[in-house]
Amino acid sequence: MKLKYFSAPYLVWMAVFIAVPLLMIVYFAFTTDDGKLTMKYISDVGQYANIFVRSIWLSLIATAVCLVIAYPVAFILSRMDKHKQGTMLMIVMLPMWMNFLLRTYAWMTLLGNNGIINHIFNMLGFESVKLINTSGAVVLGMVYNYLPFMILPLYSVMEKIDKSLLEASADLGCSSFSSLVRVIIPLSMPGITSGITMVFVPAISTFIISRMLGGGSNLLIGDLIEMQFLGNAYNPHLGASISLVLMVIILVIMTVMNQFDPEEQVLM
Repeated sequence: MKLKYFSAPYLVWMAVFIAVPLLMIVYFAFTTDDGKLTMKYISDVGQYANIFVRSIWLSLIATAVCLVIAYPVAFILSRMDKHKQGTMLMIVMLPMWMNFLLRTYAWMTLLGNNGIINHIFNMLGFESVKLINTSGAVVLGMVYNYLPFMILPLYSVMEKIDKSLLEASADLGCSSFSSLVRVIIPLSMPGITSGITMVFVPAISTFIISRMLGGGSNLLIGDLIEMQFLGNAYNPHLGASISLVLMVIILVIMTVMNQFDPEEQVLM
């Protein structure tokens, strides 16, 4: 009985800030202004298929880049001495102590047509390159802002991998690459799936990064939803429908990711 009382605040929090907003989204997605049921707004989401494809594609690229960068970083961190790990983790998390908008504004200064990077190119005798308002700039912003969310879960899992397992694989004739494929990656699968989730979900729904670094030509789902609720094209019913479709897409992708059973990977 006492446990029920302790869980009551959490249940209230879930009801007020999770269940109620989700029910409101479903209600607005399937009703008109006068409360009548309709499928119009759900069907209208199809006209924005290109934006959904672009958002998923750029988010997948950013997630893949984060994984490629974070994996060796997390492994190196996990093999360091304990007193060095704390310092290195602080360096990894240091950018997160700065406001999200300020970090993105910094990249605008770096990537601008008259920004620092192009200024350096001009000093070296090269012509200016269009870096801002491109898909590459959006991916770069995603990677920079969400990379720590990939490193931390990978590190937390790799830090628990017994070093004797790597020594045993070497004694049994495994090369460094074989040890990576047969030992390290299977044991770190929980960190990989967690990192992919923690990067992909905010990346696909972001709107600040795409607006500031991508310009109007790189509209993402987050921008589209924000326009329906706060922009000139005010239409909360369509915004709710887009949000509902986005949630379904994320749930499907996460369900597929959860099919990778770490225990089965180890047995392989």
